[in-house]
Amino acid sequence: MAGLNVRSVLVTGSNRGIGLELVKQFLGKSNPPQWVFATCRDSEGARGQELRNLVSKHPNLVMVKLDAVNPASIQEATQTVEAQLEGLGLNLLINNAGVFSNVTLDTVDCEEMLGAYKTNVIGPMSVGQAFLPLLKKAAQGSPQAGLSCSKAAIVNISSLLGSMARSPETFSKPAISYRCSKAALNMLTRCQALSYAEDGILCAAVHPGWVQTDMGTRKADLPVEESVRGILTVLPALSEKHSGSFLNWAGKTLPW
Repeated sequence: MAGLNVRSVLVTGSNRGIGLELVKQFLGKSNPPQWVFATCRDSEGARGQELRNLVSKHPNLVMVKLDAVNPASIQEATQTVEAQLEGLGLNLLINNAGVFSNVTLDTVDCEEMLGAYKTNVIGPMSVGQAFLPLLKKAAQGSPQAGLSCSKAAIVNISSLLGSMARSPETFSKPAISYRCSKAALNMLTRCQALSYAEDGILCAAVHPGWVQTDMGTRKADLPVEESVRGILTVLPALSEKHSGSFLNWAGKTLPW
């Protein structure tokens, strides 16, 4: 984690779970970012209370209202972040916001499937597009050669359930809409990597493990603190050879 030296990072879905823990651990680094942008849909409501408490203690933490499925909200969030950065770029975008429903093929319907794709795929795509100019600016202003998360990067929080190769062994949890949307997110990550490499931006998909959060449930086998420590150890090790890759929180490459 000491190797991840970013001036600015933005994490979506930061009001709870993995997103909130990412924010906490970034703030707790010995060399914390100058700016940590923590986004959530309801920044003024009860769900944002813990983030607001952190803002009162950390002057480098900025809470940003962002609904990743609302184009107007994304645009407003982009303007807020750009104004705070005062002409400099955004180094690291972590698309963490997502939805999960453990529906089977017998119970899933069009509305459920479309909702999962809207949040888990179109959201990260739209947020990546909106913040691309700031990511490009960070890459252009960096003295580093090659690609890295300290220079400019998009990290999409994916899932092993999106792996087609591993689906037979994980199908005890059908989660049809979640699986299909995370498989699509993995493809989006590959497309982003191929499209944005010439701009100096690294793109990767990361499986955080089955984590003890509201989404993962308390039955999960991995504490959220351990998952995030792993992710923040993996990120500084990524380079151009990893762009477009699918890894887990421990740095192991996963099959598509």
